[in-house]
Amino acid sequence: MRTWRHFVYFTAPSNAPLPLVAVVEKSILVPYTPVEMYELVDRVEDYPLFLPWCGGTELHRRDEEFTEATIHIHYLQIRQHFTTVNRKIFPHEMHIRLKSGPFRHMEGAWLFKPLGEVACKVELRLHYEFATHLLERMLGPVFGYVANSLVDAFVLRAEQVYGAR
Repeated sequence: MRTWRHFVYFTAPSNAPLPLVAVVEKSILVPYTPVEMYELVDRVEDYPLFLPWCGGTELHRRDEEFTEATIHIHYLQIRQHFTTVNRKIFPHEMHIRLKSGPFRHMEGAWLFKPLGEVACKVELRLHYEFATHLLERMLGPVFGYVANSLVDAFVLRAEQVYGAR
């Protein structure tokens, strides 16, 4: 029961030498409930177990309304980290907001829309811009890979945790 829709595009002013704002929009239909998928995304401390580029995490705060965490990217020769504060609406939405990291701007959302009793549509929308052109050149390809692999990685994680359905 998989339906894929992927969009990745860059926007920039016409006089800019490099693309500055990346937009990632991905969605998939999965045979798991919104609660199950939401809980996987919220368990940032488990990311190193199934995200091959994740070198570690630090959970700073988790309550009913917010999760704040730092994610360390260790991919190829790149070592970088960023911290987000995610505002949560259990079990349907998680809004991502950058607190610190190599970005000028990063925001997005995970959306979990129920499809009957045992399935849902998972959507990831992410907009980001690196703080400098140099960071864009160095980190852009790596973070592009990271952002574009997230939805697929969480689907595989759901199969590991909840079993194939």
